[in-house]
Amino acid sequence: MMRDNLTPAQRRARFLKLIDRPRVPLNVTIVGSESGMLAIEQGKFASEPGERVPFLLHRPADDKTKRPAVLVLHGTGGSKEGNKALLTELAERGFVALAIDGRYHGERVPGGAKSTKEYNEAIFRAYQTPEPRPHPLYFDTVWDVLRAVDFLQRHPAVDGKRIGVVGFSKGGIETWLAAAADERIQVAVPAIAVQSLRWSLENEKWQARAGTVKEAHLAVARELGKKELDAEVCRALWGRVLPGILDEFDCPQMLTAIAPRPLLILSGEKDPNCPLEGAKLAFAAAEEAYKARRDCLKIDVATGVGHQVTDTQHKLFVRWLVTWLKP
Repeated sequence: MMRDNLTPAQRRARFLKLIDRPRVPLNVTIVGSESGMLAIEQGKFASEPGERVPFLLHRPADDKTKRPAVLVLHGTGGSKEGNKALLTELAERGFVALAIDGRYHGERVPGGAKSTKEYNEAIFRAYQTPEPRPHPLYFDTVWDVLRAVDFLQRHPAVDGKRIGVVGFSKGGIETWLAAAADERIQVAVPAIAVQSLRWSLENEKWQARAGTVKEAHLAVARELGKKELDAEVCRALWGRVLPGILDEFDCPQMLTAIAPRPLLILSGEKDPNCPLEGAKLAFAAAEEAYKARRDCLKIDVATGVGHQVTDTQHKLFVRWLVTWLKP
């Protein structure tokens, strides 16, 4: 594992400097409805000039009590609607549960995203953008997560000191990035997302991760004069749309900036997107960072399981949120 001399505070500051942009007024628009014991809100908030983030929020209809909140982040090709059942489950447990659409997903594609076509095209456009480039594309949704925390802290039903994030796959990566960057996130649950991207390149285990946005990688390969994907293509693309992700902002490094806040890591033993040998570097970094608060760290690796969250792990993360956020 690559080691550097950055403190958690220094790493956080460097990452925030990379993604920082004007914090425009949220300018929230909401359409609300009630369904039995639950209130449902759907709308948008502004995250930066020209960007509005579609959201879906479920909460107990009784809004007399300030409640903890959980932000749920989808994976590649997903959307906030794909997490409706989880939002309902969390709201029934007493949480304010919020889901958003990531960039180039869901409502953030005109007419609604039907595939990952627009996302792949946006990634390649970002790769082609000459210096000085705007903010790195992949980190844009991380910025939206920080603005979602702003939104939750201003919501009248939310206790702004009790906010957690759970994310799956791409959303899980956004979870550990955002939690490292923003100490207002009190509990983090990155699912099928913890790994070492640097290790995957150095050990020829990048194929499944690159395959999640294969068309963007193929476009870069063609631009580099290559007939097929290889580690060099990944390094070129990741270095432009995820600068720092192979060194100071790789997962093993960023997990240390989450400590000592409660962190639950969910992985699959056979997950090709997050190869276990690379993930073990992140596990070890987290265990070292949490030595003084081992009760705040749990790592669960599902035996024989690939890129999915098991029913047992689902129950585990709901219990984790209940334990630490106390709805």
